[in-house]
Amino acid sequence: MARATLQRFTAFVQACVLRKKLRRSGAVFCISAAPFFQNVVSAEISFHNDVMAVLSKAGCNAGACHGNANGKGGFKLSLRGEDPEFDFNALTHDQFGRRIDLMDPEQSLILLKPTAQLAHEGGKRFTNDSPEYQMLRQWLAAGAPRDSQDTPRLITLQVLPTDRILIDPVSSVQLNVRASFSDGSQCDVTRLAVYETSSPLAKVSPDGLVLRVNMGETTVLVRYLRSQVPVRIAFIPARGDFKPSQMAAHNYIDEHVFAKLRTLHMNPSPPCSDEVFMRRAYLDLLGILPSAQAAREFVTSRRRDKRARLIDRLFDRPEFADFWALKWADLLRVEERTLDQKGMQAFHRWIRESIADNQRLDEFARELIVARGSTYLNPAANFYRANRDPITRAEAVAQVFLGTRLQCAQCHNHPFDRWTQDDYYNWAAVFAKVQYKILENRRQDNNDSHEFKGEQIVYVSRKAEVKNPRTGKIAHPQFLNASSSAEESASSSGVEAARDELESLAGWITSPQNPFFARAQVNRIWYHLMGRGIVDPIDDFRATNPPSHPDLLDALTHDFIQHKFDMKYLIRLITNSQTYQLSSEPNDTNAEDDVNYSHALVRRLTAEQLFDCQHEVTGVVPNFNGYPAGLRAAQLPGLNFEKRRGAKANGSDQFLKLFGKPPRLLTCECERSADTTMGQAFQMISGPSLNELLTKPDNRLAQLLSSPKSDREIIEELYWTALTRPPNPAESRGSEQYIARVRERRDGLEDLAWSLMNAKEFVLRR
Repeated sequence: MARATLQRFTAFVQACVLRKKLRRSGAVFCISAAPFFQNVVSAEISFHNDVMAVLSKAGCNAGACHGNANGKGGFKLSLRGEDPEFDFNALTHDQFGRRIDLMDPEQSLILLKPTAQLAHEGGKRFTNDSPEYQMLRQWLAAGAPRDSQDTPRLITLQVLPTDRILIDPVSSVQLNVRASFSDGSQCDVTRLAVYETSSPLAKVSPDGLVLRVNMGETTVLVRYLRSQVPVRIAFIPARGDFKPSQMAAHNYIDEHVFAKLRTLHMNPSPPCSDEVFMRRAYLDLLGILPSAQAAREFVTSRRRDKRARLIDRLFDRPEFADFWALKWADLLRVEERTLDQKGMQAFHRWIRESIADNQRLDEFARELIVARGSTYLNPAANFYRANRDPITRAEAVAQVFLGTRLQCAQCHNHPFDRWTQDDYYNWAAVFAKVQYKILENRRQDNNDSHEFKGEQIVYVSRKAEVKNPRTGKIAHPQFLNASSSAEESASSSGVEAARDELESLAGWITSPQNPFFARAQVNRIWYHLMGRGIVDPIDDFRATNPPSHPDLLDALTHDFIQHKFDMKYLIRLITNSQTYQLSSEPNDTNAEDDVNYSHALVRRLTAEQLFDCQHEVTGVVPNFNGYPAGLRAAQLPGLNFEKRRGAKANGSDQFLKLFGKPPRLLTCECERSADTTMGQAFQMISGPSLNELLTKPDNRLAQLLSSPKSDREIIEELYWTALTRPPNPAESRGSEQYIARVRERRDGLEDLAWSLMNAKEFVLRR
């Protein structure tokens, strides 16, 4: 122990002498890659700026290595270098400082292991002649000093180019990374930056050279210390014979989308047919199919503005409020176990009425955020009943209204975003005073602590708090992206200081100056209509997940704010664009594209859409346990009743669950599944649900058989009803021949209807 102490003291004296000489020589505190190979100490090494960069570059503080929550091999670092002080102590003091040797730096474990001179589970991370090795060695030779108070801090990180389109045969681009520090100095940190790609379309060398692997678009995340910059790169074929499309733009949406397609040497697909457009509009706006008669009238109309007129008419249908209320009910967790049946129905009814009245989305959000009182008499208060603690409320509000996922910052600073652990708990503290009284709980399962049956009162208490586990202190209420407390932010934004945190919060979130709210809502509506968000995932806005069309997102956000957060205005704008109305059939230039809206994205109908469309085609009234007959799946206020004691799930309940209806446990679009499974295939082919619909004695087939229509006319009626188009001559002829061969005419029609509802045209939204 005495010898180790003497070694450290000697090294400390040597380091002091060395630093004194460097200061006298006027050395500049800036390290670039070139001098590392010269084995000459030309500047003082900063632990925060240099050593931490090496640990990140080598991957030492990654989640799979020593940045793991439990560390590796008894050695733990902060995840991605979020806590330099913790890492300094871990390197220099943990286990009596065994990882460094100040008398003989080359024998330090932090050099021997990553160079594979000693067994290392993480393998070889760098070589003895690398910049990383030289920097660590210089720091050790200087006595492994702690940074002084006046050590410059990183201010900004600049990466060039910020985006680049590379046309074959060009297959690489060099990134240059420059860091600016608080003392005004700038350094080339290209060699020390960390490079991560969002897809396997490209790979990046340690020196920042991006190399193409396959054609397509990718994002390279450039990280140095706590700063991260995304760089979008596209590798595209030469297409020497490419001729830009002359398709006219309907509005500014098309101008933005078509302009990017031209730079990518892509052409948009042609507009979809009237038949496809009508089916698409009905499914996207109402969640149902058009009737055969309505479809025929639309297709045969010669009005040039018939598509715009159709969209306007659909807004007035009651199904519009039903279908879009369903989307918000998923997000706001409208389900019976937590809210109870009465609260669930009241909450759903309030959501639907808000949409039917075309309530502005900022007002809709405000009512939810400030809600309190009885969960029966003030249905919006059920938002806080579903999210029962400050942590859950903070995450839900951030994700639903701000498009921000904060969950990673609960245990440590967010590795991909700017939010710190302190930001997380200060934000959660805004919701600390929201409390509720349980007037009565008539739960059926005493072992289920999440089941509530009875009225509750949501209120704001005078005193409540959230503790920050990192500091052990009480968190101070503070809005996201705000430098002041909730009360101070409220005052600065014009909200009366006497109001509580929720009133102030609602004013801040719904303010036109808020950088998050409008963008998040615009992106969500775009996703529901186009199948993919401009930012995707749609509730994960961050610098490291950039939008595919940033200028378009900005324009839509500005327009949405200018039109008072009018949801119908935005839907009308999008659905009237050429971009929305493009065919799903790709052309030679856009066949591989799935992010630039060069053609409509094909997707499976949702569980509710598929269920309601099957009943619509067969003319059978839906039936769900606990609800009146005739209620469509899209009209259900909550989940099915299979959790009710003594009641079993019927075929309708099972169908919705099988096809991805979410359990509403999360405030996230991701909870709804659009995956296809073998179980779904068996359900469609031989499951009882569809067969029961086809064999009902009073269904549409029975009505058609009792009419004077010929087989050809019935076939045409079924095609228009199921696929929103007439049969082509081959389909019509083949169907007639099949029906004529079977013994019973009805059997033939049942088989025809079965085949239509198993066709891709029926199951997919094109």
